[in-house]
Amino acid sequence: MSDSEKPSGRSLAEPLGSLLVVSGPSGAGKSTIVRGLLVEHPFVFSVSVTTRAPRPSEVDGIHYRFVSKDEFAGMIERSELLEWAQYGVDLYGTPRSAVIERLEAGHDVLLEIEIQGARQVRAVHPSAVLVFVAPPSMEELERRLRGRGDTDAESIARRLAIAQSELTEAPEVFDIIVVNDDVDSAVTDILSALRAPRTHSFG
Repeated sequence: MSDSEKPSGRSLAEPLGSLLVVSGPSGAGKSTIVRGLLVEHPFVFSVSVTTRAPRPSEVDGIHYRFVSKDEFAGMIERSELLEWAQYGVDLYGTPRSAVIERLEAGHDVLLEIEIQGARQVRAVHPSAVLVFVAPPSMEELERRLRGRGDTDAESIARRLAIAQSELTEAPEVFDIIVVNDDVDSAVTDILSALRAPRTHSFG
């Protein structure tokens, strides 16, 4: 991680709400699991900002806030992001103020972010629960990526290489690793872990 990617070092005040972070490779099914979590628990979903182009089914302000690279750079400059990361050629980040306000108001907040961002959240908010969504296999992940129909062969190869690296790194970063071969079971496992007393110290 470069110096520009490191969090400011300021820890969040002890909040009333819980912070749940969901990460995983592109195509692992993070968004499907997040939708299931939002149905089963009154999370506040934090909408990330990104410089990538929206997919046909995505709506600005609901799935992501789509911004230019200049706008994103301005948010970094003004310390407006809780975390941010580069994934491929695109940038992703989480607006800081909205997350802090909701946690301090007692709401449970859900982030769907990249693994670099998850590391940054852990640094400033050690009590966050970090969940990594893994595909059943690399073959299944490739099938899902090809099935989208909006990703070229070069991008698929790059995403598979990133996924393999993330799968190796995940046990060192995340509290929970969920294999997404059944969405309902994954959602149940995540919520059970969130409600359980914390037995490990991170930071």
